Amino acid sequence: MPDSLFNRLKAACHDDWRAYTEHPFVHQLAAGTLAEASFRHYLGQDYLFLIHFARAYALAAYKSTDLTEMRAAVASVDGILNTEMALHVEYCQDWGLDEAAMAALPEAKATMAYTRFVLESGMAGDLLDLYAALAPCVIGYGEIGAGLAADPATVMADNPYASWIEMYAGAEYQAVAAEATAQLDRLAEQRLTPARFDALAQTFRRATQLEADFWQMGLTQAP
Repeated sequence: MPDSLFNRLKAACHDDWRAYTEHPFVHQLAAGTLAEASFRHYLGQDYLFLIHFARAYALAAYKSTDLTEMRAAVASVDGILNTEMALHVEYCQDWGLDEAAMAALPEAKATMAYTRFVLESGMAGDLLDLYAALAPCVIGYGEIGAGLAADPATVMADNPYASWIEMYAGAEYQAVAAEATAQLDRLAEQRLTPARFDALAQTFRRATQLEADFWQMGLTQAP
């Protein structure tokens, strides 16, 4: 959807978006050259990340102004807590990480920075602010996965990260990203004014920068 709010927000921070979606972490995933210790560090922090994203969608339910919005938010909470986290734990087991060990991990600074920014955006603003802060992750991972899968330079054979690429390029996650894009547009119809766009774009830009920092945290195994 070229005229979607998501694409308008992305265009407003083009350089930051490229720094996020074309980060060295992503390139090394595609090439299969990422250090396994870096990927394990990322996976453990991503588990903690999901916990806070469940909290963010619980906040979305509180911030909702009608039952349709509330049901969508609650469905996201349920999906993260009862499906996505279980799949993540199962995936992480193949990398030698168990749930108890991940739950006991200290949060990296980059994990705290982005998750707290999302929650603060939602608490200080309305539902549109919250979903704009979530969008670089929810929709961005779909874009990254699809882009890597379509790129002939991406190594899939004997790439230890091929399953990660396939997960985010797959139809199930692409449907999640498409629905998140549509949800932004629905919220914009009710809440977005021309005067508000710049502030919303700033929220989206900062979230995008924090997502790039999350990749960097994984790459360097930063605490």
